[in-house]
Amino acid sequence: MHVFVTGATGFVGSAVVQELLAAGHTVTGLARSDAAAAALQAAGAGVQRGTLDDLDVLTQAAAAADGVVHTGFNHDFSRFAENCEQDRRAIEALGEGLLGSRRPLLVTSGVAMLAPGRLATEDDAPVPVGPSYPRASEHAAAQLAARGVHVSTVRLPPSVHGEGDHGFVPMLIDIARAKGLAATVGAGTNRWAGVHRRDAARVFRLALERGALGARYHAVHDEGVPFSDLTAVIARRLNVPQATLTQDEAATHFGWFTGFAGLDMAASSAQTRAVLDWAPRERGLLEDVDSAYYF
Repeated sequence: MHVFVTGATGFVGSAVVQELLAAGHTVTGLARSDAAAAALQAAGAGVQRGTLDDLDVLTQAAAAADGVVHTGFNHDFSRFAENCEQDRRAIEALGEGLLGSRRPLLVTSGVAMLAPGRLATEDDAPVPVGPSYPRASEHAAAQLAARGVHVSTVRLPPSVHGEGDHGFVPMLIDIARAKGLAATVGAGTNRWAGVHRRDAARVFRLALERGALGARYHAVHDEGVPFSDLTAVIARRLNVPQATLTQDEAATHFGWFTGFAGLDMAASSAQTRAVLDWAPRERGLLEDVDSAYYF
């Protein structure tokens, strides 16, 4: 299968490219820079120059592929609503290139806010789009499915970890290092799901090969690591105190990250494991974070 991948040099997307190539597929990745193009070529993939704003390029690349994996997303949270709109337009453009075919499109989403207080499952509907949650990835996918596009969704947990991680966990480490304190919001009993990037990549590959129309897959290893356990590792590694903070204190300590630090984001992958015959092979979140490369 020839697969077009957006976000192909990103933390998750580059692992997806490696997984697809290792399984015998050919890959063309979207590259917005010379450095990204060189990285793709070094990995053994083809290059399609462009960005997520080049909608015609996305449509044409999708039309030329046997399948599409969309992992590209701008994670600048200061422009989150704008980036969510960019994502929606990109998904629509990719779908246009696949209309009238059975060629699969995989869209990336997340488990955050699906089911606070319990394990989110693949049966949970996506979070309604609105000012508090503008990301419309799954809603855009549903609209494409209604038009006959063979689209499905891979949901990622709040921590996709591994060497080179630049997501939420490194942000927590940077805050703890700067403040001299590894903190929780309240007792820190809220939970974070997690998965290693290489395990997540296998979910993408299996979903592309076996996925059903409209299906949702959870790339989740750890269903719910207590936030206090995560901060305990950070406190020990940095040799700083661990403390529980009130909501007001947390707002000062975490700044814009306060909402994420206090969210309960646990999720199951039982259905995904069963239908894709997938099981994690890599280290869990706490063991991985307790590694030198995170510090």
